[in-house]
Amino acid sequence: MGSVSLKIGDGTAKFKRSTLCSSGLNIVMLVSVLITNLFALYAFTSPPLHLQHPTLQEHKNITVISEHVSLILREIGAAQKKLSQMQKELSGYESLDFWAPNIPSELKLYLQPQTLPLGKDSKMGITEMVASIGHPCSNSLDLLARYMNYKVGQTCPDDWDLAQKLMLRGCEPLPRRRCLSRPPAPKVELLLRFPASLWKPVADKVVSWSRYRCKSFQCLNARKGQAKAADDCVDCFDIVKGVENQRWVKAMDRNDFVVDDVLALGNGGVRIGLDVGGGTGTFAARMAERNVTIITSTLNLNAPFNEFVAARGLFPLFLTLGQRFPFFDGTFDLVHTMHLLSDWIPVESMEFLMFDIDRVLRAGGLLWLDKFFCAEEELKKTYVGLIEKFGYKKLKWVVGPKGDASATGRTEVYLSAVLQKPPRA
Repeated sequence: MGSVSLKIGDGTAKFKRSTLCSSGLNIVMLVSVLITNLFALYAFTSPPLHLQHPTLQEHKNITVISEHVSLILREIGAAQKKLSQMQKELSGYESLDFWAPNIPSELKLYLQPQTLPLGKDSKMGITEMVASIGHPCSNSLDLLARYMNYKVGQTCPDDWDLAQKLMLRGCEPLPRRRCLSRPPAPKVELLLRFPASLWKPVADKVVSWSRYRCKSFQCLNARKGQAKAADDCVDCFDIVKGVENQRWVKAMDRNDFVVDDVLALGNGGVRIGLDVGGGTGTFAARMAERNVTIITSTLNLNAPFNEFVAARGLFPLFLTLGQRFPFFDGTFDLVHTMHLLSDWIPVESMEFLMFDIDRVLRAGGLLWLDKFFCAEEELKKTYVGLIEKFGYKKLKWVVGPKGDASATGRTEVYLSAVLQKPPRA
């Protein structure tokens, strides 16, 4: 039949395919084994007529019955394991235990390859639709089972935070679900027209607040100076009077670049871009004012970042750093990231991320590292070499002290740089 192996970390996840004919034959064989054992049980427990001691015979019969019941139970257990393995082979996910009691039927159905009704598609070269979920989903089966436990065709559970928890554990992409989404339904007049929506306060009613500590944007803005370190930002929702209103149009220090200066380096060739970890979408808003379309990847870490970006008339992308960017090679003229990339990310993961950024950036495109921060010694020892290995041209390169003291007591610095991707043969 053949098999395809996908190397993941130190292990190998194998995806095999079995025909329905061989699966049916295996099931017949298993049923035959069970029937044979039942006949054997009947033969062994029927008392012979010539025996003269009924009490002794009854004791022997009970012993024989016990032994054969145990044998049949073992056969049934082995049959279940065989059927589970067949399901895994047919679905292509051998690391999932389909006989586990907590596996919802919806997940089993989703993972089953579905044969194309018109036969092989000549353009795509496939004969069936195969579902896709992240391999690490098998490490969080309890959470995945909760996520896939819903009523088909009814309103989905209010569990976006469960989805995010799975994503952060590497279960990405998540399986699709057959339930109806439950976003709030604000009145049309609450959705401001573009471009006025870029800098007007967002109405509370565009967000479902049930899964957040704060229940309004006023509460989020009031966190200034008292927010915990786990909060992704403490002032980025105040787009009217806060610091966010001045970002990228007014330099606060030497590591701040303004958008007009950076766009000038692109010689008019910046049209579409990606902002990795873009928070509330202010970078995208500044670029939108200059007719540049930016996609903002962001998570909802203790606050409704995705909802806020969308309410501003911008494009949010609910994506973790561990996920490959869902864009074709050489798509973007500009890739920007601020604060997100730093030495909290393992060096190996950082390298994979940088190569993926390089993949989606076109030749001649700009990579804007905006206040990348790390320990001063690590910048020289590790990160300069990592950045320089791509051979980008340094259009801007500024290293300066990080204003706030690090909790570890080490000296940290900012690196702000605009790099141009070279053409490659």
